[in-house]
Amino acid sequence: MTITISGVDALQILDSRGRPTVQVTLALDDGARVDGFAPSGASTGEHEAVERRDGGTAFGGAGVSQVVDDLRGRIAEGLTGHPWATIGEVDALLRDLDGTETFAAIGSNAAVAVSTAAARAFAHAAGVPLWRWIADLTGASPRLPVPHFNVINGGAHAPNALAFQEFMVAPVGAATFADALRTGAEVYAALRARLQHAGHQIGVGDEGGFAPDVHAPERALHLLVDAIGDAGYTAGVDDVAIAMDPAANGFGTPGGAYTVDGPPLPRAGMLERYAGMLRDFPVRSIEDPFHEGDAESWQALTARVGNRVQVVGDDLFVTSAERIADGAAHGLATAALIKPNQCGTVTGTFEAVAAAGAHGLGAMVSHRSGETVDTFIADLAVGIGVGQLKSGAPARGERVAKYNRLAQIEARNPGLPYGLPEQAARR
Repeated sequence: MTITISGVDALQILDSRGRPTVQVTLALDDGARVDGFAPSGASTGEHEAVERRDGGTAFGGAGVSQVVDDLRGRIAEGLTGHPWATIGEVDALLRDLDGTETFAAIGSNAAVAVSTAAARAFAHAAGVPLWRWIADLTGASPRLPVPHFNVINGGAHAPNALAFQEFMVAPVGAATFADALRTGAEVYAALRARLQHAGHQIGVGDEGGFAPDVHAPERALHLLVDAIGDAGYTAGVDDVAIAMDPAANGFGTPGGAYTVDGPPLPRAGMLERYAGMLRDFPVRSIEDPFHEGDAESWQALTARVGNRVQVVGDDLFVTSAERIADGAAHGLATAALIKPNQCGTVTGTFEAVAAAGAHGLGAMVSHRSGETVDTFIADLAVGIGVGQLKSGAPARGERVAKYNRLAQIEARNPGLPYGLPEQAARR
């Protein structure tokens, strides 16, 4: 099924942090119009695709008016007036127009907005929902993912002293996505009440999680366990589990020195601290526990706990098929985080997911800290069937848009499985 793009429009809009980003609208020859949006990260890996910004004084240099001009100009010229047979052809054009390895010329923000809009165009032409088009194209078995709700924020995402960036609750024991969504909302409300009772401020970070004035990650974990119990659930790796994203690029060095809430720890000391947390709390997943350049520590932690805790590479892998394959070969992690804007295209995203699967790694789909109301990643998570997604707290419109889209998919498709793939294998 081919598509023909008759027009391209672009607009500078604001993301959830009040910074400019790009919305692209493709007009198709049958009169349909499809959109794509570019999210943006605050915590970024050294090797991920590069956003293009205007510089100057407007928006503190973060404007994207030049990206919009390019989208309406030379990118539109390349996209319009002839049929496209595959998303791979569209993405190849974007690569050719850019000419760099990291989209440094046209910008990853331009590329991902066009690519996701084009994916919607192909799904429209096929007459199927986006998630179904993704599943058919990739050959995956679609599955509703376990949501990982980021309910405590720190690091680059919050103005507090907590070094670790994200503390999440994951309702792995829920029977349906609807049940999981209710669980996340109830735990979030219970955590708010507990924080208020303890005298903490209940302002939120970039991803909607609370940003209490706590320093030690262990204290944040205790708060989560207590809030899960307050909400009437059991904190456990088979019921309501905990996940962490320390985002160690923010407090560590490639040489293996880590400053969390006291004097710097050497890599061996940080490893032992993680081992204690993973022993004492029901953590099912830990993301970016060490600096992306500290391969020795990644290997040591994965060898020690990787058989029972998911060790996820984000800044380490940046949704790159090549980096995922290399990391798997060296035993650095057991799963890869998947963010389309890190590689810039839908095709690159599919290649990264395929590389993870081919090398025995899991995958988790993720939003960015600077988000829009776009729901592409919700359909992506269902279509590729990886069984896990994180999109922030069960609060703030740009976060709940993804969760509400998943609820909609479930309601319209009775019988679509929910949960982690390994849970299905045990049933």
